[in-house]
Amino acid sequence: MFIRSGVHRISMAYMMDDMWSGGYGYGFPFFGWGMMLIWLVLFLIIGYLVYLDANKRGMNGLLWGILIIIPMLGILFLILYIVVRETQLQRTVPGGEGAMDVLKMRYAKGEITSEQFKTMSEELKK
Repeated sequence: MFIRSGVHRISMAYMMDDMWSGGYGYGFPFFGWGMMLIWLVLFLIIGYLVYLDANKRGMNGLLWGILIIIPMLGILFLILYIVVRETQLQRTVPGGEGAMDVLKMRYAKGEITSEQFKTMSEELKK
């Protein structure tokens, strides 16, 4: 059954537009404001979790977090992050101590002699 009247064709076009845009005219099929808000919150949560994970692994967490939040492209960047992320967490010196602190601890424990301590501390000061 074909509709030949131009008026009916125009109204059919508007009906199709409303169906694909959720009635809001933004081009997302079956998406209204509620669904867009849910997706935004979901992307923000995933972006935050990626940010924390990237920081633990010694990668740039802020960059990866922002890339994940980008709508539609965020899914691609999430897959890319999972593929390229470091497999092990970044190893840090216990207590976040610097090299000189570790050297002093080794000297205090008797692991190195005073001559070795002086030589190594001079090297570290360079």
